[in-house]
Amino acid sequence: MKAVLSVVALLALAAPGTAFAAAAGSPSPIPSFIMLGLFVLIFYFMLWRPQAKKQKAHRALMESLTKGDEIITIGGLAGKITKVSDDFVVAEVAEGVELKFQRSAVSATLVKGTLKQL
Repeated sequence: MKAVLSVVALLALAAPGTAFAAAAGSPSPIPSFIMLGLFVLIFYFMLWRPQAKKQKAHRALMESLTKGDEIITIGGLAGKITKVSDDFVVAEVAEGVELKFQRSAVSATLVKGTLKQL
């Protein structure tokens, strides 16, 4: 008990008035709101907005797929679209070899004639 009292006495002597100063003048909440706003802006411009742009571009690519387009799939296969349905595309990856893919598996379209160069 005596040790606890001596610790309290040391703390009171080391920092006189600090316990009362914190209660008397509390800091303004405005800097906290400014920091929160900055975090939201950073999150928006570095994460949410680029991801939304990427999704929009991929959605436009999926809608624009037509017969004769040369494509690359997510798995890296290159081919020429021979048939298009609502959810799937059929691509010729080699002469006489056709594979069926989901539309969402197409990662990019190629410029016409690129497959002949590969």
